[in-house]
Amino acid sequence: MKFDHIEIADKELRFETLRHAAESIGLVHAGQWDYQRVTFDYKMVIKDDVYYLRVPAYAVEGEIPHDDAIVKLMTPILGKHYYPHGVEYEGETFPKAIVDKSNKKLELLKTNLEA
Repeated sequence: MKFDHIEIADKELRFETLRHAAESIGLVHAGQWDYQRVTFDYKMVIKDDVYYLRVPAYAVEGEIPHDDAIVKLMTPILGKHYYPHGVEYEGETFPKAIVDKSNKKLELLKTNLEA
């Protein structure tokens, strides 16, 4: 599920700013080691189902995780994890509570990035 209505996609900013804004609301830079791409994740669990809100970005100048790298945000997405296959983003029906929580997190992120 894509969150186009949040309107943070295509925003360019310093990696340090994104990391601070994302981590302050519980999104985690999950230790990926890629100098060009980054994802901040928020894990949500309902009963035995695991969902991930993901905020992806990529470097347009410099390398991640350098604080002064410039990154460009992409559209946030929500996916459901299926063991052992991974996360599915399309064709899922997400619980209202998960979608609502994701929207709240993304609104907080947008507010933090604008501050």
